[in-house]
Parts: sequence; C-alpha cells; structure tokens
Amino acid sequence: MASYSGHLLWTSTLYTIGLFGTGAIIMRGAGCTINDLWDRNIDKKVERTKVRPLASGVITPSQAIAFLGLQLGAGLAVLTQLNVYSILLGASSLSLVVTYPFMKRITYWPQVVLGLAFNWGALLGSSAMLGTVNWPVALPLYASGVCWTLVYDTIYAHQDKKDDVKIGVKSTALRFGEKTPQFLTMFSTGMVSMMALAGYMNDQGSLFYALSVAGVAAHLGWQLKTVDYNNPTDCWSKFASNKWTGALVFSGIAGDYVLQVAH
Repeated sequence: MASYSGHLLWTSTLYTIGLFGTGAIIMRGAGCTINDLWDRNIDKKVERTKVRPLASGVITPSQAIAFLGLQLGAGLAVLTQLNVYSILLGASSLSLVVTYPFMKRITYWPQVVLGLAFNWGALLGSSAMLGTVNWPVALPLYASGVCWTLVYDTIYAHQDKKDDVKIGVKSTALRFGEKTPQFLTMFSTGMVSMMALAGYMNDQGSLFYALSVAGVAAHLGWQLKTVDYNNPTDCWSKFASNKWTGALVFSGIAGDYVLQVAH
C-alpha cells in the first residue's frame, strides 16, 4: 500500500517484501519460543500442548534461551537493513512480543496484546517504504489487523477453554462465552471497516475493494456462520482458514499495485 501511494519501483517493493517475509518468519518463531518459555509449566497441563518440546522436556529452558538468542540476532540482522526510523520503530515492538504470554495470567483480553504485536508490520511497512509512517493509512490498517487477530485467536482459544478454566488461564474465549458470536461479528465488522478506511485514505483501486474488503467480509461471514465453538477440531479448522483471509487481503493490495506498475 505504501508503494502504491508513493508510486515506488517494483524492484524496491519486492526487495522489501522479501525482507519483511524473512523477518516475519524469524520474529514469529522468536515469539513462539518466548511464549513456550513462559508457558512451559502451563502447557504440561493442557492436552493439546503437553507434547511441545519445552513442556515435554525434550528441550531444556537454557537450550531454548540460546535458540532465542539466535532468532533475535537474525531478526536484528534483517531489521538493520531498513532506515533508522524503521529500526527504532521495529525495536519498540519487542516489549509487546515479550509481555504477551504473561497477559493470559492477568487479563481476559490477552488477544488484544497479541494483535498489537502481530500487526506491527502495518506501521513498519509504511515507514520502511516511505521513510516515515503514513498514519492516516497505517493506523486504520493496524486497527483492522488487531480486530482480525481478536477474531481468529478467540476461535483458536475455544479449543482449550476447558483446560484453561481448570488451570486459571484467561482468554477472550472465556470472557465472551456464549456471546462469542456477537463479539466476533463486531470485531469482524471492525476489521472490514478499518480495512476499507485504510484503502480510502490510500486511494486504492477496485481490486482492493473487491478482494481485500468484500472478499474478506464474505470469508469472515462464512467462518462465523459455520464455526462450532464447542468442537476443538472445527475451531482449529476455522482458525487455520484465516490463511485465506490473509491471502485475500494481500491479493487485493498487490493486484492494485501490479495494475499501477503495468500502466
């Protein structure tokens, strides 16, 4: 979206997408390592997570910390390829990544902190391409991502709600309870609305509205209409289907940019 608004070269756009793709994989992995370090004693008590390496004892905490050091080092190597503004902005997200796993112990809204951490790229992508954050576009895009995280991770959390009640772990799945459909409808509406606002502020074209807005709205509608919150297998299936939500978001944005470059 930043390349589209700035009419930037496709070579620099592809290069930065490659950097961000690499960085996202590395830092998501680092987040998982941090999460499993925090939760290793909790994971032992949850049927779905008791076989994780730290919970099962296959890997020791010291080994995990050493691996985390390698992950963060690799992440830093990617981050330093960006401009100074982006390096500082990217580094500032670490506090969210580190504290998120602790949130489930103190609040029923840990998914909000997860959303704030996971969607930081909406801000960082703008600064990496433009030298500073284009707030009128990046902020609603960021808010859209946070709303989306609340949707898919609440569905995810419904898998473990029985175990979570027993061990005292909090989540939006427990907070919303029987009202989950209403809450997730609200957050899905928020995601689509903020996505549309970001597109409007960025002067996006028709493919964005057809795929990234209307396509996503239809897919989220299908998820919420068909999900069985009391069936862990179905919750996992609907959670995993959000890869298609992401594909729709990206395809509309990328499609507009490709058409712009072609002309």
